Amino acid sequence: MIWFQGIASGLYLPIFPVWALEEEPSACQFVIALDELQIERWKRAESDVTPLDRTYADEIARRRLHQPVFRARVLDAYGSRCSICRLRHNELLDAAHIRSDADGGQPVVPNGLALCKIHHAAFDAELLGISPDYEVVIRPDVLGETDGPTLRHALQGMHETLIAVPKKKAAQPDRELLAERFDSFRKAG
Repeated sequence: MIWFQGIASGLYLPIFPVWALEEEPSACQFVIALDELQIERWKRAESDVTPLDRTYADEIARRRLHQPVFRARVLDAYGSRCSICRLRHNELLDAAHIRSDADGGQPVVPNGLALCKIHHAAFDAELLGISPDYEVVIRPDVLGETDGPTLRHALQGMHETLIAVPKKKAAQPDRELLAERFDSFRKAG
């Protein structure tokens, strides 16, 4: 079997051989082994509480050297608070790109939003969108879900609220970039 790992739109890295060890129909997924050692470990595993062998691999990764400066500038412009929920814990805040680096987005404050970790992840996953008029919109299927207090307060409760924007006009989110991203959000939902 071959696993085609997605690298970019239309670009895949073939990994082979791989072996399907088990089907998990409720999660619509399979357990895959990348080598024969993983096959043997899977066969020997007696239960979910069996400790895993701690194995490590060194990786080479690209790091965006501009990201710390971009984050500092964005968080400063937003007063170190999430533009959606107003959370002020700096260690829980990110500088989210409106147009991503991968899509040519520039590391400038008008292309950034100060978002807490949950709102950043929801924004990137297109569970929430921000209109060019700075309105938070939650995807309809997410609005209809029933779950715990995090969903109710952190996402559903933010629907149709306005984000906080920087006082300086030059630092406010670029409405054209928001319109582009909001269009992508609408198409996804």
